[in-house]
Amino acid sequence: MWQIVGVATAVIVAGLLAHPAVSAALAARPSGTASTFQPAAAISFPAAPPSPISPSPYATSPAATPRSATTVAASPAQQGAAAAPTGAPLAGRIKPGVAHTGVATFYQGAQNSGACLFDRSPDHFTAAMNEKDFEGSKACGAYVQVRGSNGATITVRITNLCPYPCRVGQLDLDPEAYKLLAPPQTGETPITWKLVSPAISGGIAIRYKSGSSQWWCGIQVINHRNPVARLEVRTAGRWKALPRSSYNYFLSANGAGCGADLRVTDIYGQALVVRGLPVKANVTQPTNQQFAKH
Repeated sequence: MWQIVGVATAVIVAGLLAHPAVSAALAARPSGTASTFQPAAAISFPAAPPSPISPSPYATSPAATPRSATTVAASPAQQGAAAAPTGAPLAGRIKPGVAHTGVATFYQGAQNSGACLFDRSPDHFTAAMNEKDFEGSKACGAYVQVRGSNGATITVRITNLCPYPCRVGQLDLDPEAYKLLAPPQTGETPITWKLVSPAISGGIAIRYKSGSSQWWCGIQVINHRNPVARLEVRTAGRWKALPRSSYNYFLSANGAGCGADLRVTDIYGQALVVRGLPVKANVTQPTNQQFAKH
C-alpha cells in the first residue's frame, strides 16, 4: 500500500513541477546569507527582446543613461496624454500612500533580466518582489521607496519575482542596495516601503515580442513612471483591452490590434494614446509621452 501511495505522490509532484507558474516560482534567486533560492538564470520565460535602460532615481543626471540609438525606432510616436484624475482607482495591492512592512534580503544577479523581462539594469537599485504583492506582473516597473531600520531610505525599481519562501511585504534587493540598509552579514533586515512616482528621463517605450506578427503579438510597455494597469488596442473602431501575461507582455492571441493604435493606462487612470506603430519584433520604439508625477 505504501508503494502505491508513493507512486501517486510522485505523479502529483511531477505534475506540479510541470506547471509554468510553479516552474517559475521554483526558479528563484539566492537571497541573503540564510536563503536557499536558486540563481535567477534558472527562470524560464518565453524569449524576449531587450528592454531600454530605465534611468536610476539616483542618477546624477537624467542624460546619464540614454537609450542606445541602435535599439530604438527612427521616429517616436506622436500624441498627447489625457488628464490624470486624482486617486489610484486601478491600483492593485500596491497603492499610493499605503505603507507596507516586511523584510529585505538580497541576491546576486539582481541587475539581470528577471520575471519582468527587462534588460540588465544600469544601476544596483532593483528589487524582486514577493509573489503576493507582485500580483502576476502588475508590479513590474513600479518604483518603491524602502526605509531600513537604520533610517536610510532608497528607491528601487521592481524587476523580478521573489517566490516562496519570500513572505508578504518582502523585497529581495541587489546586494549593493541592501548594504545601504544593513550590513550584508545580517542577511535579512526589517523594512517599510511604499509606492513612489519619481522623476525619470524620457517617455514610455513600446516593444513587440519576438514572434509577433499580424496574426499574434505580445506588447510590452517600458520606462513608465507609474505602474501600468491596462493596455488596449484599437480594433474594429473601438478599444479592446488585452490580457497581461505573467511575463509582463500584453497578448493579442488572434492578432487583433497588432500594429494599430495603443492606449496605455496607469494605476491613476491617466491614458497615453500611442498612434499605430509597426510590428517590429525585438525593436524598442520610444514615444514622447510619460505619465504624470504623483
